[in-house]
Amino acid sequence: MKQRKLLIALLISISFFSCKNEPKDIPEDFQAVVEPEEIIEFGFNLNDYFVKRDTIKSGDTFGAILQRNNIDYTQVHNIAESAKDSYDIRKLQIGKPYTLLCSKDSLQKPECFIYQPNSIDYVVIKFADSIMTYKESKPVTIVTKEASGVIHNSLSQTMEAQELPYQLINDMSDIYAWTINFFKVQPGDKFKIVYKERYIEDNISVGLESIEAAYFQHKGEDFYAFGFKTDSLQKSPTYFDEKSKSLKRAFLKAPVQFSRISSRYNLNRRIAYYGYALRPHKGTDFAAPVGTPILATANGTVLESTQRGGNGKYVKIKHNDTYSTQYLHMKAQNVKKGQYVKQGDVIGWVGMTGNTGGPHVCYRFWKNGEQVDPFKEKLPTAESIPDALKEKYQTYIQPLKLKLDNIQFKEKKKKPFSSEENLISQVD
Repeated sequence: MKQRKLLIALLISISFFSCKNEPKDIPEDFQAVVEPEEIIEFGFNLNDYFVKRDTIKSGDTFGAILQRNNIDYTQVHNIAESAKDSYDIRKLQIGKPYTLLCSKDSLQKPECFIYQPNSIDYVVIKFADSIMTYKESKPVTIVTKEASGVIHNSLSQTMEAQELPYQLINDMSDIYAWTINFFKVQPGDKFKIVYKERYIEDNISVGLESIEAAYFQHKGEDFYAFGFKTDSLQKSPTYFDEKSKSLKRAFLKAPVQFSRISSRYNLNRRIAYYGYALRPHKGTDFAAPVGTPILATANGTVLESTQRGGNGKYVKIKHNDTYSTQYLHMKAQNVKKGQYVKQGDVIGWVGMTGNTGGPHVCYRFWKNGEQVDPFKEKLPTAESIPDALKEKYQTYIQPLKLKLDNIQFKEKKKKPFSSEENLISQVD
């Protein structure tokens, strides 16, 4: 009975206050004021400004941009003088974006210039009242991702079909450049990758951070790769296999990426064009489009960078007292005689100079002064991981290997792989 009385009293109270606070009639011309949602970028609320966005054009300078936006020469000079200790405004690059934050009035006079040299970093020059220049970076989120695939044509085509980052394709090629010949991929070869990708504003990719681990199955053989820094000062990891052995070798498998062998080392070659006369081919031809970068396959010193007869434009490198390499038919060289180059440096570009039936690089390999077939030589390998770090390395890779092994292969039907070689060079 007592609980019932309390309930009745509560209902009466609610009814009383509802009636008391009932809203009055709203005028027909009444408009509610709704504050616009803040749009924060570069640390500014863009709603407070008239925003102009553009990219640096040919002939643009910092001063020219401000002057055509109603900033007089004297003020431009003062801003430039104040900013030069913090940022060299002469470094504006064509195609890079910039933003002007202007006053929200009829004059729309610029109060701030923001330049983006890349997708992450930006430079702010404020000059509404006092002049202030500083550099900032957008917050970057690093996301761990996985990828896998079964190859039916080429590694690059399989990865592109999955819309994987292009940099991922290049990095995979770099990691396995010493151990796998990607010109010999087989239908059914497989790969798995654990990698980190960088994002800004939650959903805008700004490139690959690193490949943590990779697996490649080639001709039924397993090739693991795990990124590991043997020195705290290392900027990029070195890749080792599951047995702590380095994937690096003294020589790259090929001087160009994602190409194919169009003509092999063959001392018994005969060519119809020359009446089937014996014309030994003491090099290996790698077909690639004109302009493809040609890489030094090992560290060394440039012996020759010149043009001569059927060789066309070429570069020859001495690696040590035992080995030398030569790269023929270049469009242009990128090194000079006497220059020291490192493995993977771009020494020139694929062309068609000299005696050649199509764009390619003829790669020649000397051992003790004699031209040999590098694919039949047992070449020296790089050093493995230091003994003192092997236990730490094995502990580090165990969860990564488990993650790789648990990734399921993504199968996507592709047109059949063709192993037919187009022998474009018959006259080297």
